[in-house]
Amino acid sequence: MITTRDLSFKSILHGIDLDIPDHGITGLVGPNGSGKTTLLRCLFGALQPTAGEVLINGSLLKKLSARDIAKSLSVVSQDNDEPPQMTVAEVVRLGRLPHRDNNETKVLEALEQVGLTELATRFLPTLSGGERQRAMIARAFAQDTPHMLLDEPTNHLDIRYTLDVFHSISHYQGSVTVVLHDLNAALEYCDHVYLLNYGKIVASGPPDQVLVPAILEPVYNVAVTRTRDHLQFERLQP
Repeated sequence: MITTRDLSFKSILHGIDLDIPDHGITGLVGPNGSGKTTLLRCLFGALQPTAGEVLINGSLLKKLSARDIAKSLSVVSQDNDEPPQMTVAEVVRLGRLPHRDNNETKVLEALEQVGLTELATRFLPTLSGGERQRAMIARAFAQDTPHMLLDEPTNHLDIRYTLDVFHSISHYQGSVTVVLHDLNAALEYCDHVYLLNYGKIVASGPPDQVLVPAILEPVYNVAVTRTRDHLQFERLQP
């Protein structure tokens, strides 16, 4: 389990209490600037909270070694950096480093899961943004950790590969924590959601209980219509 208690970060996050179980998909949702990505980065140690703590299976994250963290958490961040001069297979194989093995079966399975087997020998800079994103997701699959953390994993992906990624993470054996802007995806795929606004959790629970007009409208400042499995949004009239 990943747990936070009274976690704060500068003026961005305030008193976050979070419990991410060992199985299922947990969604972090909320408007732009609500603190979703900052919270995710605190969960894997890229940012150090200014108050509170993060625990991985009862152990303080800040006291774990880098290797122990890498064996517990795999991460797919938003792709903003210049891609390295490595092939797709080489990048995916990096996921095995914490385990100190060369388990090619895991690498090949991960490539197949994201539809990149035929591009395994291509260098990352020659790929589209969506293909690079799929390579990063494959690396996380190959890392085979109890917890996977994803920041907007379907950015740059077309409809087919968006569906493929959600299908893959919905069958992941451990837990998946995912930052999402798409509330309909959260409604369909998440088992639990935390709704953030202005750096605080304003609602949490099963998506069919949290992603409802009465809760969403004051947070997003839009009109929300909800059917059983779909949300529709309209701009409020001035």
